[in-house]
Amino acid sequence: MNSSLVLTLIGPDRPGLVETVAELVAAHGGNWLESRMARLGGQFAGIVRIELPVERETGLRTALAALGAKGLAVAVTRDPAAPPTPAAGRAVTLELVGQDRPGIVHQVTRVLAAHRVNVEELATECVEAPMAGGMLFQARAQLLIPADADTAVVRGDLEKIAADLMVDLRFADAQ
Repeated sequence: MNSSLVLTLIGPDRPGLVETVAELVAAHGGNWLESRMARLGGQFAGIVRIELPVERETGLRTALAALGAKGLAVAVTRDPAAPPTPAAGRAVTLELVGQDRPGIVHQVTRVLAAHRVNVEELATECVEAPMAGGMLFQARAQLLIPADADTAVVRGDLEKIAADLMVDLRFADAQ
C-alpha cells in the first residue's frame, strides 16, 4: 500500500536543492508524480506530490525534517487516498498586462471569488516596460468557472475592473 504526500518546500535558493529532495524521495522508494517550483526573490519555493510505500513514510518525513538544518523548510501533508473528482465547469485562461500598482491581484481575485471561480494555477511577474520605462505587471491564470456560473458575466466583471486598473485583459477558453 502506498502513501500519497504533498511536500511544500521553501528556503534560500542555491544549486542542488531539487536534487537533494529528489534523492531523499528516491532513497525511500518514492515516486515523484508532479511538481511546481520557482525562484522568487532569492528564495526557492516548491510543491511536490509523491507516492511511496506506507512503511517508508516515517523515514522520509524524518529525513525531510533534517533539511531544516540546511535552511530548507519542508512541510509534509498527506494527500487524500482517492484523487478528487474533477469539478465540472469551463476551463479558461486569463492573461493580464499593465502598469504595476498595488492591489491588482486582490481586485482580480475578488471578482473571481464572487463568481466561485477556482484559480487552478497563477503566475505573476513584474518586468521592465520596453519603451515607456517603469514596471509592467503580467499575470497568467488557469481558471475553472463553475458549470452554473455565467461566463459572460464573469468576463464582463473582469473587463470592468481592467478598465479601472488600466490593464489589458485576455480571457479565452483554455487550450
